[in-house]
Amino acid sequence: MTLRAEIAQSWRRAELSGLKPSSPADRLARDDFTDIDIRSRLLRAADPVLDQVSRHLRDTRLSVLLADRDCRIVARRYGDRALERALDDVSAVPGCRFTEETSGTNSLATPYELRRGIAVHGEEHFLDALKRFTCYGHPITNPATGRLEGVLDITGLVEDANPLLAPFLLQAVADIEHRLLDGSNQAQQRLLAAFQAARHRSSAVLALGEDVVLANSAAVDLVDPADHPMLRELSRTRRGVQRMRLSSGTEVEVRMEAVSVNAGMLFELAPLRPAYRGATRRRAAGGVLPGDVEDRLVRSAQARRRVLVIGEPGSGRGAATAVLAGSLPLVRVDGGDVAALGEGEWCTRLERLATHHPGLVVVRDVQLLPPLSATRTARLLDETPAWFAFTAGTRDSGTGADVHAELLARVHRRVELPPLRARRADIPALAKTILAGIRPESTPRLTAGALELLAAQPWPGNLRELETVLSDVAEQRSTGDITARDLAPLCPVTTTAPNLSGWQQAEYEAITRALAAVGGNKVRAARELGISRSTLYNRIRTLHITT
Repeated sequence: MTLRAEIAQSWRRAELSGLKPSSPADRLARDDFTDIDIRSRLLRAADPVLDQVSRHLRDTRLSVLLADRDCRIVARRYGDRALERALDDVSAVPGCRFTEETSGTNSLATPYELRRGIAVHGEEHFLDALKRFTCYGHPITNPATGRLEGVLDITGLVEDANPLLAPFLLQAVADIEHRLLDGSNQAQQRLLAAFQAARHRSSAVLALGEDVVLANSAAVDLVDPADHPMLRELSRTRRGVQRMRLSSGTEVEVRMEAVSVNAGMLFELAPLRPAYRGATRRRAAGGVLPGDVEDRLVRSAQARRRVLVIGEPGSGRGAATAVLAGSLPLVRVDGGDVAALGEGEWCTRLERLATHHPGLVVVRDVQLLPPLSATRTARLLDETPAWFAFTAGTRDSGTGADVHAELLARVHRRVELPPLRARRADIPALAKTILAGIRPESTPRLTAGALELLAAQPWPGNLRELETVLSDVAEQRSTGDITARDLAPLCPVTTTAPNLSGWQQAEYEAITRALAAVGGNKVRAARELGISRSTLYNRIRTLHITT
């Protein structure tokens, strides 16, 4: 059989994904139907159109399927119960994602991939299980934003193929897009009304819609466009009143209010009291640690407390000990050097520092000390007034992190550094601080799109990895703003849904690490993870991971 060019290319994409024509279609992974947002913009626009279409489908062996922007089926209408059962047999049910990686060539997955309408007849389907169907699908685009909202598909049995299916479906798509436009206009009007009612308050008022930004004069002075991604993220994960640090370093209290369904969010921002802002300015000058962590370290320094700093590699353990030392001299020794120097020589050097060094002595990677060295170090803490600090990795960072009990008993305070992935709201400010250190004479500006891309990365190397990425891109761009396009080659893995549960976050991190380790090869990543390719593809879609 000679395939049309677009069909042949689709087949090739399916093959590269590891799919075979004989792959079953009745066991495609699906989301819980209760996870579908029945109040979404797409469904609110499409439901009346689908109801009208269903009246035309009555007594026919045709069905209409609606998929969302993730190509997940969210609604369907059918005219014949037998066709309903046939669709159930191939997983064409609400909650199931029909992508080319999992279902091959069909009129949901392929229009989603091509971003244009296409018919797929019988033998043109990649999966054998779908070859008894004929279908036509067309993407649905929001006229107000130009973004893909979903795909509409009309499906029947091969013997019921009809050239009028395409224009029939196109009219339904046009009706849905018109309703999306009306809905967008109404949402913008509601957002504008809410903003106008609040704009004259003395505090900074900001309204963020899908493609609308409204700000009073106080908000223009206080909030940088780079802060918008942080505020959107904050509103997705939390409600009510929260504290956050803007990219300028200013600590603010943020009051958030949703403006009806899908219209947007209204933010009211107030800088915190001057004493707190003074501490913030000190940190913003060069600090990369969370404010509460830095404050604990400063208080520990004032009392010369012994501190154990725990964190993943690259999370800022060195910066934490530098903050702890303050203006006093700092010297570091590595627990891993015991193997090269021998326990006697290593302990002698440490004892010499304890006797003569006037400032802070830091033992890095203390979990690597053998038992005898740990015991001698603990005894040294009892016998000298020297000021010590220790650093160690976390239990899941591959560095052991089993700190000897004798040392733990002599530490006054433990400070745990969060990984960068847990500080996504801080990334814009951190990126600016790091860039200012890299290029102090002419610090480039990061666009909002660049900051969104940075905030979406998994950052397994934490702050050190972020600094490496920014150093590389700063070398390549001598003038002008740093955009998402500049960062894209260095930030290949992104997610559009960072609001994950603890279990989903663990899945997300495991998958992105595996993909990074094999250069994005999904077949090899699935093998490394010990799961099937179809399971991997389903989890990638569910977690909104793209490579």
